[in-house]
Amino acid sequence: MPELPEVETTLRGIRPHLEGRILSAVTVRESRLRWPVSEALYGLKDCPVIALRRRAKYLLIELEAGQLMIHLGMSGTLRVVDAALPLRKHDHVDLLLDSGKVLRFNDPRRFGSVLYQPGAEPHALLAALGPEPLGEDFHGDWLFRRSRGRKVAVKSFIMDNATVVGVGNIYAQESLFLAGIHPSRPAGRISRERYQRLADAIKAVLARAIEAGGTTLKDFTRADGQPGYFAQSLHVYGRAGQPCLQCGTLLKADRHGQRSTSYCPQCQR
Repeated sequence: MPELPEVETTLRGIRPHLEGRILSAVTVRESRLRWPVSEALYGLKDCPVIALRRRAKYLLIELEAGQLMIHLGMSGTLRVVDAALPLRKHDHVDLLLDSGKVLRFNDPRRFGSVLYQPGAEPHALLAALGPEPLGEDFHGDWLFRRSRGRKVAVKSFIMDNATVVGVGNIYAQESLFLAGIHPSRPAGRISRERYQRLADAIKAVLARAIEAGGTTLKDFTRADGQPGYFAQSLHVYGRAGQPCLQCGTLLKADRHGQRSTSYCPQCQR
C-alpha cells in the first residue's frame, strides 16, 4: 500500500503539471471505487487549478470551486500523460488539462478514491486526523501527552491517524528500530524522553524515504514510472529471521493489529 512518502513523491511529481493549469474536463470510466466517484465530478470543466497539497495520504487538488481529493488505496497510481496515449487496463479516471495532458488514475484493486468537495470546507474524511509527522505540531510532548493511560502497543499507537497521520506499517517499524523502542511496549509506559527520540526518528525515516522516492513494494512507482529506492535502506521491515544490521542478533517477528512486525530483541527495549 502506498504510504505517506509514496504519496508525497507522487504529489511532487504531478504538481508542476497541474498548478496554474485549467481542468478542462473529467472522464470517468469506472465509478465503483472504494467510494463511488463523486457525481459532481462529471460536471467539472474549465476550472483553474489553484494548488496541490497533501493531507495524510490524501492528494488534494484545490480548484476555484472546491477540492478534488484522491486516495491511492492499495494499488492506485497517478500519471501525467498525453491525452492521446492509449488506455491501459484499470485506467478509471482522467482529468483533462488545457495543456493537452491528462492526469490519469489507474487502480487495479479499486480501493482508491476520487472525491469532490464543493466550497471551502474540508471533507469529513479529513476532520479527525492528527498532526502531520513532518510538521511543527508533531513532537515528543504530543506523543507523551496523548499516550498517558494507553495500554495499546506503541506500534499500533503511532499508526493511529488520530495520533499522527501517515505512519504506516513500514515506517512505524523502521522508526521504532531507530528509536530503540520495542514495538509491543504499551504506549502509556514510555517516557517523554523516549517519545522525543521516537518523534525525531519518525521525522528522519519519512524524510529519507521521501528523498529516496518512496519504498518499492509490489505496485508503487513514482509519477514518472520509476521505482522508489528506500527499500534498499530498510533495517527491520520484512527481515525477520535475518541478522540485525546494528548488532547481529537475529530479528524476531510479532503481530500488531493483524500486521506482522519485525524487530531486534537486543536493540529495541
